[in-house]
Amino acid sequence: MYQSCYIELSRKAFQNNLDYLRDRFGPDTLFSSVIKGNAYGHGINHILPMAESFGVRHFSVFSADEALAAFNARTKESEIMIMGMIDNSELEWAIENEISFYVFEQDRLKTAIDIAIKHKKRARIHLELETGMFRTGFGRDELEEVIAFLKENSEHVIVEGICTHYAGAESVSNYLRVKNQMKEYAWKLRRIRQSKLEFRFCHTACSAAALRYPRTIMNMVRIGIAQYGFWPTRETYMHDLSEQMGDGFNGDSDAKIHDPLKRVISWKSKVMSTKSVPPNRFIGYGTAFLTNQQTKIATVPIGYSHGFTRDLSNLGRVLINGQRASVIGVVNMNMMIVDVTSIEGVEKGSPVTIIGNDGDTELTVGSFSELTNRLNYETLTRLPRDIPRFIKE
Repeated sequence: MYQSCYIELSRKAFQNNLDYLRDRFGPDTLFSSVIKGNAYGHGINHILPMAESFGVRHFSVFSADEALAAFNARTKESEIMIMGMIDNSELEWAIENEISFYVFEQDRLKTAIDIAIKHKKRARIHLELETGMFRTGFGRDELEEVIAFLKENSEHVIVEGICTHYAGAESVSNYLRVKNQMKEYAWKLRRIRQSKLEFRFCHTACSAAALRYPRTIMNMVRIGIAQYGFWPTRETYMHDLSEQMGDGFNGDSDAKIHDPLKRVISWKSKVMSTKSVPPNRFIGYGTAFLTNQQTKIATVPIGYSHGFTRDLSNLGRVLINGQRASVIGVVNMNMMIVDVTSIEGVEKGSPVTIIGNDGDTELTVGSFSELTNRLNYETLTRLPRDIPRFIKE
């Protein structure tokens, strides 16, 4: 394999998540699979064809390079949508290949129309509205001019969607802001409809919005983190859990708790070597960890260059022989040291699980986040592209 670790992707878990989410959103809502950030670390080349095999035909990326990767990974005539960065020089490729893209400022819109006229092929665009996130999107002061321009050039453009993005739908602290955004989107959408501008989709919901605010689902959703088996935040999961349990949810430990989402990703390695270290010895670099007894250590060829952050020094855990082993000392660039004193049978070559299950014990991506104050999104997308990824049933 010539690699010190590998990632497994579960087809069964992925299908479970897609089935659950599509059932929840209903048959009249287009499911767009968000595969930005290398499919949230899972790998565009692996996730896209697998999603296609389960009937997904629409994919959202952030940038032109991700669109190209998705285009090359397609096995069906699936649609691709760029939600963010595309240089004007790349618009020609997108229009020629029927890749749709957001427009949120007039320079991109006018350049797209010029290219469409030149090549006699309609540009497929999504009109992004500014609703209160104050990042990208057309505001009220621009809307009338944009609508008029699109109507004048209707033979050169297809308005695929009218969209926006919410500023933190995963947290109740943003409740009022999200509600105000919903109102602003509704106002602008009414104006667009009154103008008789034709469009295909209304889409505003990411995973968090779709799960927390059903009104945002409309006839298209952009689902990222949830399809991979992760709740946007623990708060989102607790909100959904309380909905499941209804008035009977009171924290009773005997209550049946069901997580409908299944983690797709597992991350694994193996023990590189073992050693017995006497008491009162510092382990690894510096003086971060001092043994207080005879300690058996195992080195694992995973470090911060692989996405296992240095912040997990003296904090992280891995699974070996079905038991948790603590990371001791400083996480190195390519290696970490774990304490296996109390785990029997650990030897060179013993399997190590960094994320996933070993027997009945599981280490989740969430455990990384809780220890380091990082988001699931951050941990996942930092997994290097060159870690081999394999699909298992």
